[in-house]
Amino acid sequence: MTSRERVLGCFNRTGYDRIPVKHEGTPEINKLLLDHFGLSHQEQLLLMLGDDFRYVEPVYIGPELRQFPDGSVEGYWGEHYRYAEFAGGRYLESCHQPFAGVERLEELDRSHFPSADWFDYATIRAQCEDLRRRGLAICFGTAGDMDFINSIARARGTEQVLIDLVTDDPVYLEIMEARFQFYFEMHRRALEAAGGLIDFTHIGEDLGTQVAQVISHATFEKHFAQKFGKYFAMVHAHDARSMMHMCGCSAAFLPRLIELGLDVYDVVQPTTPQTDIAVLKEKFGAKLVFCGSVCVQTTLAFGMPAQVESEVRRRLQLFPKGGLFLGPTHAIQVGSPLANILALYRTAGSLRASVDAEVRAAGNAAPAETKVNMSKLF
Repeated sequence: MTSRERVLGCFNRTGYDRIPVKHEGTPEINKLLLDHFGLSHQEQLLLMLGDDFRYVEPVYIGPELRQFPDGSVEGYWGEHYRYAEFAGGRYLESCHQPFAGVERLEELDRSHFPSADWFDYATIRAQCEDLRRRGLAICFGTAGDMDFINSIARARGTEQVLIDLVTDDPVYLEIMEARFQFYFEMHRRALEAAGGLIDFTHIGEDLGTQVAQVISHATFEKHFAQKFGKYFAMVHAHDARSMMHMCGCSAAFLPRLIELGLDVYDVVQPTTPQTDIAVLKEKFGAKLVFCGSVCVQTTLAFGMPAQVESEVRRRLQLFPKGGLFLGPTHAIQVGSPLANILALYRTAGSLRASVDAEVRAAGNAAPAETKVNMSKLF
């Protein structure tokens, strides 16, 4: 089976030769894996691990995203990001929030609102055709697209955003509407340019904490439901499937999201009994495909290889015909043992036995990687 055949067999629950996998790791973890295999490029790593998905992207042609003397970089909404260093790794964190403290609409600087015109979609079709020839499942978007709570908080502040959702603050609602229109139009243009070759679109919204939902059902219905429903309908009109990244305990919203048209729940973070993968399958597996589910906070980070193998085998038994794209619950984090990561993909049956000619050739053919890919971060 090709990767695409495998993924669609899983999605349609008609069976596959092995469970599809979707890898995600921090840059440090990916470097660890590249060094282990003696590879030099991300595409080689994805082939080695057996990742069945690839992403297409438009070309950014918008205003220059500035870098500042303090080392920070500018995001699409005028926010600034600077690396927060920790033992063994680093993350970009928001360090300047242009919408913080804005209390009235007349104070809102709309020049910070990006436009779908900032991207050239002309190469999308060719990217898709290349990936289709290679037999891969094709995705568009990122977990940061839409993302009305988490990403607006990067430009306004987390506490303020949570207050805004309760008080129906007009400043927040205008930013939210602008964010929706931006990503809706970007995804629409990409799907149109692809001409039916994109298999999945990817957006995100962190609706859960470690133990419960972040917002009420009433708040979700008032501010989120209509937007997601409109977006899912647009995706389906282009013969694609919708994938939505939701960190934390988001199970309370799944019935409504299914009604609205969600197809794939990514990344299934099993931090409570109700988000155990077997429980989710029993409740929602007939109408929803899952992605992820191997915990980066527990099993992969602190378990032993045998525990990782056990978790994977459990999923293979639960989903013998489809319904789960196997992978970590988020980017595999710094400090996770190499043996655990290898155990995940080896037990899934996707890890290659050795570095072969196809993997080595991918390093020569792959394009140069950008230093900071803004579209993936913000």
